[in-house]
Amino acid sequence: QALFAEYAAELADPEQRRLYEEEVAALERERGVEVRFVHPEAGYVLRTSQAGSRRCYLNVCSNPQVGAPQARAEPGGHRWALPYSLAPGREELDGGGRRRLVYDVVFHPAALRLAARSARFRRLLSDTALEAVERHYAVQLDRANAAVLRGTKYKGVPQAP
Repeated sequence: QALFAEYAAELADPEQRRLYEEEVAALERERGVEVRFVHPEAGYVLRTSQAGSRRCYLNVCSNPQVGAPQARAEPGGHRWALPYSLAPGREELDGGGRRRLVYDVVFHPAALRLAARSARFRRLLSDTALEAVERHYAVQLDRANAAVLRGTKYKGVPQAP
């Protein structure tokens, strides 16, 4: 537990994160790959559970490097393309020292602006985030009881995938 707390504190240090990103970018450049870190901007948080028992949170965030949402007219409405970026789930300690699982799902800022103006679009964005985590990480989330945490824009320490 102490080792995990020490690791979490190191990740929370902005200077340590900056050094880590510089090192990774330099190593990838040597291999001929240009790396861009997608720093998540706080949006809103979905609280749910994984595998029926484990509490987890999905941070629905934004970053302008992610593709913008696009609508295509269809009979009866629109079909939306909602590009996103995912970071692997991570364990963090909450204020009481309990571990919690956190996922970041990053969309374009325009998607979060649309979600702020329309409850239907917010449901679409939330459903897309839940589906993305389930599909990419082969986990089962409790969609029926997923809820937006009022007044919370981000859970945990932001990490750039």
